[in-house]
Amino acid sequence: MADVAERAGVSRTLVSFILDGKPGASDETRQRVLAIAEEIGYRPDSAARLLAQGRSRTLGVMIDVRQLFQAEMVTSIYPAAERLGYEVLLSANLPDRTEGAVVESLLSHRCGALLLLGPYAAQSDLVRMAERVPVVVACRRLPGLTDDVPLATVRTNDVRGIRQAIDYLASLGHRRIHHVDGGSDPGSADRSRAYRSAMRAHGLAAETTVIAGAHNEEAGAVAAHAMLAAPELPTAVLAGNDRCALGILDVFTRSGISVPEHVSLVGYDDNRISENPRIDLTTIHQDAPDIACRSVELAVAMLIDAPLPSRDIVLEPTLVVRGTTGPPRT
Repeated sequence: MADVAERAGVSRTLVSFILDGKPGASDETRQRVLAIAEEIGYRPDSAARLLAQGRSRTLGVMIDVRQLFQAEMVTSIYPAAERLGYEVLLSANLPDRTEGAVVESLLSHRCGALLLLGPYAAQSDLVRMAERVPVVVACRRLPGLTDDVPLATVRTNDVRGIRQAIDYLASLGHRRIHHVDGGSDPGSADRSRAYRSAMRAHGLAAETTVIAGAHNEEAGAVAAHAMLAAPELPTAVLAGNDRCALGILDVFTRSGISVPEHVSLVGYDDNRISENPRIDLTTIHQDAPDIACRSVELAVAMLIDAPLPSRDIVLEPTLVVRGTTGPPRT
């Protein structure tokens, strides 16, 4: 900015006014300053400008880079933030990098609000984070949210999604339907409870079987081996998410178990790999772009003290029927 001011023969303050679009300069001076700025390749340091204003227009996003569905959300977070005049800073939680470290890193870069995608942290820890900056949690239910702390959630109605899957499998004639859960992963407990409830609703309580798992391919593979070692295979399997379903599908296929001729398989998320023609996974669709946009809007609303539509935005899931499901073998 000092270089632009020197070449234009004006004060640095006037250059700042012109670049910020404020009044105070003649049209001739404005055009000369803008031309010089363009000529020397001047770009405003947005971080420095925001610090000077005592506020931040940067949203910090925590992502698990191993989860494909979260990656799909990020592709929509960027344009949603840009439309509202905000920037995005990403930080990844990894096996050897705690969520606490991720949050501290984002806050050290003066992020104005945090978007946490599927966090594992206890709700009490999330409340403490929200006492420092507004926090939006995506893809996880947090009961009892109150207006005194800037903490909100955007999630899919997992109970309805699981119920849609069980209703569909039961309508095909399946009774022996197993569920591979997500272990301690976010959302797993709600999905397991919904599975048990849906099985009871169809009079299938005696057929209820939950196999411990996690939201990844390795856990799906372990669960598939356990089912193969049992005296009898289920006729259908509902996986905790699509990645888990892919692990099950791989082991079944390699073991000569045909899907869906021998066993039907349903996932949860509908990430982009699931629609690949070689996989063609029946799954419960979560709207990643909508979750992303709603999360950004909530974060910005809390930053500017605007009214919130809700502290817990719940979106409806959709059953997507593809090639991994069919009637049970007779």
